[in-house]
Amino acid sequence: MYGLFERQVAEYHKTDSVDAELKNPYSAGSFEAVLWEKSWVDTVQWHLEDLVRPDDVDPVYALQLKRRIDRSNQHRTDLVERIDDHYMVLFKDVKPMADAKLNTETPAWAVDRLSILALKIYHFGIEAGRGDEEHRAKCQAKLDTLLTQRADLTTAIDQLLDDLAAGRRVMKLYRQMKMYNDPSLNPMLYQKVCSV
Repeated sequence: MYGLFERQVAEYHKTDSVDAELKNPYSAGSFEAVLWEKSWVDTVQWHLEDLVRPDDVDPVYALQLKRRIDRSNQHRTDLVERIDDHYMVLFKDVKPMADAKLNTETPAWAVDRLSILALKIYHFGIEAGRGDEEHRAKCQAKLDTLLTQRADLTTAIDQLLDDLAAGRRVMKLYRQMKMYNDPSLNPMLYQKVCSV
């Protein structure tokens, strides 16, 4: 799974444009296609957030970016829930053991962290080869930590999936219930009130 994220991050950086078209190499509707799209959304959002960071960014443009980031966050959450739907179907016939444990997060939210980790590793890899010796050393130390986190997280995801398949853990869906984009739930949207 990590290899797919790594390939997508590299593919994005061929154009390095938040407006580039998603080119998904996997069959529509496949699990891999959802993972690729999830990684693409994460990568585009990473760069959208960079565009809004400079102190001198035009306020109108910054607001447009903020709105786009909000839509991206919702899309990201929707994709995570689709990944969990996949796992729910995969483990639907597994009868949990009497002493089966719950998890603090669903498999897809762990996958989400792995996707973001691929981005961090890519960018720290660049930084570890740029700048003066002190900068490179600091970034290499952080990159080494990220690589350890990747090994631990991929192992933990594999163990979680093995435990779910064996019934040692309970597969449950937890939805995020995002309110900020929903005009029926967010008071600032349904009241159409804007305070300065």
